[in-house]
Amino acid sequence: MTLKLPNNDPQRDLLHNEVHARPVGPIQQPAVAFCLAVINKGHSVADELAHLAQIDPSVLEPQKGAANFLRLELPWGSLRWERHTEFTRYTLVHTFDPADLLSDEDPITTRLTRVRALTDDFLAAQSDWISQVPGQTFSAVEVVVLGVDEVADLAESNYSAGCEWFGHETVFASLLGNRQHTLGLTDFKVNASGVERFLVMTRPQTRASRVGRTAQRLMEMEIYRMMALRGLPVAKRLSAELGDAELALASITHDVESQSIGDHELLDQLAKLAAAVERANATHNYRFSATRAYDEIFTQRVAELREAPVPGIQTLGEFMQRRLSPAIATVAATAQRLESLSERISRTGDLLRTRVDIAAEQQNQELLEQLAKGQTLQLRLQQTVEGLSIAAISYYMVSLINYFAKAGKGLSWIPLSAETITGIAIVPVVLGVWILTRRTHQLIRKS
Repeated sequence: MTLKLPNNDPQRDLLHNEVHARPVGPIQQPAVAFCLAVINKGHSVADELAHLAQIDPSVLEPQKGAANFLRLELPWGSLRWERHTEFTRYTLVHTFDPADLLSDEDPITTRLTRVRALTDDFLAAQSDWISQVPGQTFSAVEVVVLGVDEVADLAESNYSAGCEWFGHETVFASLLGNRQHTLGLTDFKVNASGVERFLVMTRPQTRASRVGRTAQRLMEMEIYRMMALRGLPVAKRLSAELGDAELALASITHDVESQSIGDHELLDQLAKLAAAVERANATHNYRFSATRAYDEIFTQRVAELREAPVPGIQTLGEFMQRRLSPAIATVAATAQRLESLSERISRTGDLLRTRVDIAAEQQNQELLEQLAKGQTLQLRLQQTVEGLSIAAISYYMVSLINYFAKAGKGLSWIPLSAETITGIAIVPVVLGVWILTRRTHQLIRKS
């Protein structure tokens, strides 16, 4: 059947293929898987591909230049290169030639000794190339896989042989898988070469894909544990700074309550403190978020192991969780403490700004009252001036009448004396000026 679909979304293929982006490679036992994880800060993909090209020039082909995952098949085995956001992982897998191993009928301790020698020879042969890998090492994990006839039934004897292989009795172990098909052991110690070792004993019939998944989970468990712990030194360094900032905030809050310092000075101190806290938040927030993410991946990898205990022996996950949980809790508490401090500074700032706003409103109210009083005084002064103006205008008009009366008396037009006419005119003139002034004010108010 031919089915025609609408045009693909531009991201469909990319997102769909993400599930197949980093497939888990099968491991045929007996074998060794060596995983090196390096911090890739300051090193580009081109630098890493150039180093890979020393053992396989095909990695420089254009179609591989934009990749962040490569699997190379080499004469001695396979090499996986995976570039992540903060680190790059190189996984070398070498399957031993059965002819080089002893028979399954030989004691497990003898076989483990032989596997140890073959593992050391393989890693020594790759040492020069590994030492030139771009970046700084933060995790190196070796997983040795060996087939044994019985796993769960002989778990205690296999554990004793593993303790002898590690060279001491402080070894942790877990039966892995729903059917307890695998026994995983480690001492969680870094040897003189800087490598942490795991020993995996599994039944000969265990599928290579299952062995590969088990080895990868053990390696990733350790890598993501280390990445999660990168937030712990940051949290410890920041703890002292947060203590000083909290004391400073308490002092400012006390001054806000006691009103012993001016509000503007307190606002300036609070702004400087807020800037310092926000700088710390911006600087370390990514690290704290990454710690949470890595811890979740670590927890998921431990759960995927499906551990069951060997009687009397602490499991791998239990040992890791007991020591990792306090560190993660410290990082989480520091992140919460930083966020809480930022919120408290914000609340104190709001309180202080509210008080400043109230003081400003009071000042504005007092200013308005002063303006109102000034307007009242101005009105009274204006009324006083208007009264004087009525008197002055009336005086000038009466004077004009007086001059007119004198002229009329001199021409015998008016029988009365000028003083009499002037005296009679005073009252109506003053009344007329007052009425005219009042109507003028009324007209002005209406307009």
